Amino acid sequence: MGVWWGERCLPAMSTPRQTLTARLLTAPSFVWMLIFFAWPAANLFLLAFRPADVTGGVGEGWTISAWRVFQEPGYLEAIGRTLWISALTTGGCLLLALPVAWRISRAGPRWRSWLLLLVVLPFWTSFLIRVYAWRVLLQSSGPLATLLRGLGLMDEDAMLLYHPAAVVVVMIYTYLPLAILPLYAAMEKFDPHLLEAARDLGATQWQALSKVLLPTIQKGVIGAALLVGIPSLGSYVVPEMIGGLDAEMLGSKIGQRLFSDRNLPQAAALATALALLAMPAVIMAIRKRPGEEMT
Repeated sequence: MGVWWGERCLPAMSTPRQTLTARLLTAPSFVWMLIFFAWPAANLFLLAFRPADVTGGVGEGWTISAWRVFQEPGYLEAIGRTLWISALTTGGCLLLALPVAWRISRAGPRWRSWLLLLVVLPFWTSFLIRVYAWRVLLQSSGPLATLLRGLGLMDEDAMLLYHPAAVVVVMIYTYLPLAILPLYAAMEKFDPHLLEAARDLGATQWQALSKVLLPTIQKGVIGAALLVGIPSLGSYVVPEMIGGLDAEMLGSKIGQRLFSDRNLPQAAALATALALLAMPAVIMAIRKRPGEEMT
């Protein structure tokens, strides 16, 4: 509850007992994050500065030799490829999710439930099975390649698999529900009469969408971008099963160092670099804007 003072609503002062109760209620989640997120992340960062052991373990002492992995051929290219594939995936999901979320939010209560069910339905199937189904669909003898060859749109020796474009398509399919749900939650609270008012005041349809709708659902757009962008940065299964050497991402490089080479410090250095790539987007999303309270 707040107290009106002039034109501003001032929050009521919390008592020491209320403050203590709030801290006790949030303590379990804070301890959980500290034990299962902050501490493993700190250990991962420290592991990147340890030497590798010949037996596949971690040696004694401290060194920066694991970070020299970025001087090897292909690693900087993998970082750049990871960034632009993640950017294309995020942009593609937002472009497809915006009209879908809008249509669901404007549907009636009965149809809205069924449409939301269709959105989350793919999560009822194993992620690995869904990716493997795309592999079967895109293989040279698959139905899609056969159809394109029959229409004369694809050469006989051309392949749909093992290409960055195939990775982007499958990743958009995989992460699209994660973009639809937060956008739907934001659009459900939007008053469509605001668009009509903007049109009545002389705004074009694009101006009404860009200056009325998008600023109103800004938090939903940011949430959708984070939910898609961060997992796509660390994607491992899709590039391994759908892409080839031309679509190798940083997650694949981490897997090679971890499973094939058994070089734990170099795998930790690559994983730390992957976390640092996602950090700027997270900081920009949660930073306090002028005139906006932290949530």
